[in-house]
Amino acid sequence: MLFNSTTFLVFFALVLALYYTVRNWRARKSILLASSYVFYAAWNPPFVLLLVISTVVDWFASKGIASATATGRRRLLLGLSMLTNLGMLGFFKYGDFMLENFVRLAGLVGVEYHPPAWNIVLPVGISFYTFQTLSYTADIYRGRSQPWHSFWDYALYVSFFPQLVAGPIVRSRGFLPQLNEPKRATSNQFFWGLSLLTLGLFQKIVLADRVLAPIVEDVYGHSGAVGFLDAWAGTFAFSGQIFFDFAGYSTCAIGVALCLGFALPDNFRFPYAAVGFSDFWRRWHISLSSWLRDYLYIPLGGNRKGQNRASVNVMITMLLGGLWHGAAWRFVIWGGLHGMYVLAERVIQGRWKLRNGEKRLGPVRQFVVAMITFLLVSVAWVFFRAVSMDHAFALLGSMAGRGGWTNALRPDDIGYALALTAALLTVHWRMRNTTLEAVAERVPVWARSALLAAMVSAIITIPGDSHAFIYFQF
Repeated sequence: MLFNSTTFLVFFALVLALYYTVRNWRARKSILLASSYVFYAAWNPPFVLLLVISTVVDWFASKGIASATATGRRRLLLGLSMLTNLGMLGFFKYGDFMLENFVRLAGLVGVEYHPPAWNIVLPVGISFYTFQTLSYTADIYRGRSQPWHSFWDYALYVSFFPQLVAGPIVRSRGFLPQLNEPKRATSNQFFWGLSLLTLGLFQKIVLADRVLAPIVEDVYGHSGAVGFLDAWAGTFAFSGQIFFDFAGYSTCAIGVALCLGFALPDNFRFPYAAVGFSDFWRRWHISLSSWLRDYLYIPLGGNRKGQNRASVNVMITMLLGGLWHGAAWRFVIWGGLHGMYVLAERVIQGRWKLRNGEKRLGPVRQFVVAMITFLLVSVAWVFFRAVSMDHAFALLGSMAGRGGWTNALRPDDIGYALALTAALLTVHWRMRNTTLEAVAERVPVWARSALLAAMVSAIITIPGDSHAFIYFQF
């Protein structure tokens, strides 16, 4: 059930009607829980069992961790949680990848092995809800949280449908306390929630799918080598597409939750205005980057054990973060590139401060660094979007000037890609130190209403295909 579908809009209208008709808070939470399971079952009903297993195992494991006094028993229960969640994630998401690489390794030593086809469907959202339940158990193990008093509240936390299949990855400390008191959106909250839902759908349907996706497909789906301008325009178009697609989903999720009276954390803060790569990861997919920091980078030692160890920890975190996105080496390389970017940035920052005694860049230098950051982030996106390693390196060759000038795109398409990229960068730069809410508060209601009406009109009237959200495959 996609946010950008009529089915979801009907489903959401029914949920709202039931939720606000019933007055008893426990009954309303039950409606949300049942609705969340219906929402997930709409994808593939048998996979609901995986959601149940993850919920039940982590609930009882966390209870046992909190009550246990022996360190060995606590570690055993934490291991059970990790084995269950990461085991399911590994089997469904990485089984084929591991089998494929095993066959290659066997071939290198002269063993010819032909396994049966790995026809396992990836359960939608498994990368998100397994990380969410793991964070709950890990926080209890580390003494940062106590087990919640209600299993049904916890089950709703795991399965809450607005953010279930593509985030934001919500922490229990931010969501479960909201279930203590009845939630009912105020009129302002409800209007703002619908506004965010409209904005998110506009980003996804109009900008990502109907404007940018065809340009990206023409370049990345081209049968032969592409020209210099094609490669850069197509890659910039994908930089915009993946932002509008994923930020669009997160904006929809936050808006839908707000209509129900719940607050979800921001997942994007104008990332293409990032001044450096550490700043980029504080702005892009914030719920994942903060999860990797808190549950991987810091437990590995963070930067507490010297510069060399910190560099190793950064690379491990980024490589595994890349692998989280997809079971292919090109995703590992994508993560590795970002790890190298962050490490290079640390070296440059250290030398700059040592030479000049400065802690901050001036506005002009900030802008220059932001543009360099965007260019290098876009280069890394090539590995994310390409269909294979060979394809990625061929596109990078075209971006380096090998081949012709252009042969895959029409001049109009190149113009659209570059113009929308420039507009996106301008908006992000202007908004980098503020929030969407702060800007909206300064705009008259009539102007906001007119803008929303224009977005709805564009969603309905602009021709083109709509697709599943890109991050659903992760």
